[in-house]
Amino acid sequence: MNHVMVVDLGYGDAGKGTVVDWLCASRPVHTVVRFNGGAQAAHNVVLRDGRHHTFAQFGAGTFRPGVRTHLSRHVVVDPLALAAEADHLTAVGVPDALDRLTVDGEALLATPYHRAANRARETARGADRHGSCGLGVGEAVAYGLAHPDEAPRVADCAHPAVLRRRLTALRDRLTAELGPLDAPPVEDCLPAYAAFAERVAIVDRAYLAGVLRAGTCVFEGAQGVLLDEWHGFHPYTTWSTTTFANAEALLAEAGLAGTAQRLGVLRVTTTRHGPGPLVTEDPTLPFADPRNPTNPWQGRFRFGHFDAVAHRYALAAAGGVDGLALTHLDLAGPALRICRRYDTVDRLIPGPAGDLDRQAALTARLLRVRPVLDEAPTDWPAVVAAELGAPVLLTSHGPTAEDKVPALAAAVSAPR
Repeated sequence: MNHVMVVDLGYGDAGKGTVVDWLCASRPVHTVVRFNGGAQAAHNVVLRDGRHHTFAQFGAGTFRPGVRTHLSRHVVVDPLALAAEADHLTAVGVPDALDRLTVDGEALLATPYHRAANRARETARGADRHGSCGLGVGEAVAYGLAHPDEAPRVADCAHPAVLRRRLTALRDRLTAELGPLDAPPVEDCLPAYAAFAERVAIVDRAYLAGVLRAGTCVFEGAQGVLLDEWHGFHPYTTWSTTTFANAEALLAEAGLAGTAQRLGVLRVTTTRHGPGPLVTEDPTLPFADPRNPTNPWQGRFRFGHFDAVAHRYALAAAGGVDGLALTHLDLAGPALRICRRYDTVDRLIPGPAGDLDRQAALTARLLRVRPVLDEAPTDWPAVVAAELGAPVLLTSHGPTAEDKVPALAAAVSAPR
């Protein structure tokens, strides 16, 4: 099986969803495996007939008949958001998405209490907001780290007494810390979680090994390496490992370490949703992204010139790639330039995982530097490949699978 791992080498929103959809349309794929993040993911897929869905928890290959989704234990699962997403998929012609879904019972649950606490903390930061999506994913991870034996998990949905106890303890702890939460009573939540357990196949961690041997799998990452919990620019980061690490760990557990191709996704314009460093930001760039509007939690969607310095850093933090998918080439033009260095920095070097003081110092430095911009390349794929030291295997000139062009006939199929 020629498994593929897809990771965003920017700040997210580079087009992972449309790349995963193309992978699932261009070859037989058994399952899309989600390996980080949660309901805050927003992977847009548009079909040639105009149908559109923003994939959050379902794999972005779900439009393709027969392609399954597996939510690994590294995903923070929100059953209430999942039900709403399934309803929209039904409305756009995919009525069987839940039938093609499996969820690891060890995965953490994101609940209304996590969401309310997340929003309360972000609101309290005022002008110093970190740019949270406001969906409680980071709050669920933080609570799971602080209370590993009491954090609500997917498997608890099949055991109402256990879930009631854990939800009550969660609500009481967060209320004691933050005051009253804008969330429903525990008893009102339980029926929805019970319905989720009855409708969805909840499996153990051994299940995935069989899937990986049954057919080709695409590992779909969420967010971007520059937002990684350890290597991103703290504190404007996510509570999630956004590199290949979780996917590699899942493969290793199945005895398949090193068997999947590593595909990094980049836009030709470096973007960021919300606050934090974006060294090449240029408000005069004539771009807009209707699927990434300003919202109350993340803030505005920002555009910058292609930042080779930041993307080289992401590549190093992720451990390298076998190839790149370069998206949004329809935006390339004379206004869009490339940054190969900053005024006082030529290279960013990742530090050891866990040194957040170092990452915060790096963030402070990046907020002071200025980009040195070179003219727009005439051949973006060739220049990006040369700057990043990795071949561009796929280019994307629009939102649909038909807008993708593989650079080599079998570029995105062979294992490492």
